[in-house]
Amino acid sequence: MNGTEHRGAIDSHARAIAAAEAAAEKKANEVVVLDVGDILGITEAFVVASASNRRQVKAIVDEVEEQVRVLHGSTPTSVEGLDDAGWVLMDYGDFVVHVFLDETREYYALERLWSDAPTIWREADAPAR
Repeated sequence: MNGTEHRGAIDSHARAIAAAEAAAEKKANEVVVLDVGDILGITEAFVVASASNRRQVKAIVDEVEEQVRVLHGSTPTSVEGLDDAGWVLMDYGDFVVHVFLDETREYYALERLWSDAPTIWREADAPAR
């Protein structure tokens, strides 16, 4: 990774962490940011969060979009799954936010699928809200 790519990854991680913190503010469950850049090659990070109901999933998505826009001037290039709200994917290009219903998250188990990806932020490690 050259210096420019490294700075880009750091910026991507900072924006992904901002998204994770926004999700945590809306009481998302088990928010985590995984560094998938070296494994996946098409994006730097995954933010994974979940909620117990569809209304909360939508509230988390709205808060993530608002906070990343306000703090970093970024908006997602696409948002998929909002109609059903069982698994909403927000694609920011260099990071992707996944907001699941709890049971959908358990079924797809992204953290197990990407278990070799380093964790760069976890809600449990964040300062108390």
